[in-house]
Amino acid sequence: MQDDDGAPPATARRRDSAATRAAILQAARRLFVERGYDGAGVRDIAGAVGVDPRLIGRYFGSKEKLFAEVVGLAYQKSLMMTPELNGEAARALLIDADRSALEGLLLTLRSAANPQAAAIMRDIIENSYQHLLADALPGRQTDSRAALLVAICSGVLLTRMILGNTQLNGPEAEDLIPLLHKALDAVAMAPEPPTTA
Repeated sequence: MQDDDGAPPATARRRDSAATRAAILQAARRLFVERGYDGAGVRDIAGAVGVDPRLIGRYFGSKEKLFAEVVGLAYQKSLMMTPELNGEAARALLIDADRSALEGLLLTLRSAANPQAAAIMRDIIENSYQHLLADALPGRQTDSRAALLVAICSGVLLTRMILGNTQLNGPEAEDLIPLLHKALDAVAMAPEPPTTA
């Protein structure tokens, strides 16, 4: 149907592959956070956007690849816990209410029971965030120390944001910042070389 001037009506939906792809990605993120990897099917995601489920394969290749892209975005704003930034990191872990951090935790917890999803999340953490952190740390054993810093960060966020620990959410949380700062520095600082006897 056309208007008198031959142009399509203003209400006609124009094809915009970038917008469709972005809408699928946004819907997938929301559903993976709410339901986890196993609970969010391709049809659910496509239905949330109002598109044919085959478009997910067209734009992303598979549910696994779509999930990997969602995880990459969810983990994108991870903290750098290097000696010069650990004061800020400690404050962010104990005080900030970052919605993206909460979504990343929920996505992780609700998807970790699926071995394929767990492998995707582990690979993204290790090959992206943890690798960048290891490159920024001084001294030796940077890969292992980066992994430990990631575990400390995850544990604090889980205990505070998901479990709602009262001590980590109360007025005394501010007093814990210097202690967490020291704990992060203990791992992030270059370790002393081993002494030879």
